[in-house]
Amino acid sequence: MPLFDYSTAFSRNIGWVTEAEQQLLAQKRVAIAGMGGVGGFHLLTLARLGIQHFHIADLDTFELANFNRQAGATLSSIDRPKAEVLVQMARDINPDCDITIFPQGVNAENLGEFMKGVDLYVDGLDFFAFQAREAVFRYCAEQRIPATTVAPLGMSAALLNFLPGQMSFERYFQLAGHPEQEKALRFLVGLAPALLHRVYLADPGRVNLGEHRGPSTVMACTLCAGVAATEALKILLGRGKVWAAPHGIQFDGYRNRMAHTWRPGGNRHPINRLAIALARRQLGL
Repeated sequence: MPLFDYSTAFSRNIGWVTEAEQQLLAQKRVAIAGMGGVGGFHLLTLARLGIQHFHIADLDTFELANFNRQAGATLSSIDRPKAEVLVQMARDINPDCDITIFPQGVNAENLGEFMKGVDLYVDGLDFFAFQAREAVFRYCAEQRIPATTVAPLGMSAALLNFLPGQMSFERYFQLAGHPEQEKALRFLVGLAPALLHRVYLADPGRVNLGEHRGPSTVMACTLCAGVAATEALKILLGRGKVWAAPHGIQFDGYRNRMAHTWRPGGNRHPINRLAIALARRQLGL
């Protein structure tokens, strides 16, 4: 096995980052909850960026239905814990990666430890994991930890950043106190108010929020990883413009379009309220 050398492995990053910035990235710690659709791609992309310290949480195992979109889903990984598979893949990129696994997922009991010493949180939770997601983003707001979520919608990536001192996840999405289906609607609309992906859905019958079911694509997941890693670079190095919620950005590869939205009040904004009502009617809720 060839000897690993950090400087050589990530030397092609230099130019877009300085050598000093590359060494700074090597010191940073990123937490990622969820190693499925986007989370696995987030970990591997950030590892190739040269980040070496991670906390990751996932309680699931791989299955055949994950093959269309998940970074670690292969015949050899079926029935294996997602977190363990992704750690092995990340250490094949950088054997010096310091990765702590939280195999029970992220929950009220381990949230403090999961976030200990973390410089950035990158969301990779399942779309319907509302209890865990609300708790993680609330903790980030309280502890002034920057957090980013990039949602894979259709064949697009929808970005929202929640930064210390700016609008919080809860103020933006307004999920508290609502039943799960209403949370799903509010989350869906809030993630991508421009709804660039909506017009090319080929089979609407495949979307069932009540059954926690919806279609997905690998194109969206890989787009999300590139966007999230770029935001991570800017946040961790303190350079470049980082748009915080209520600003949102969606790039749709299918339509070759990008939208930059601004929704003061988040889902209280009249346009979002109208979109939620229309989505509720369209889905028969």
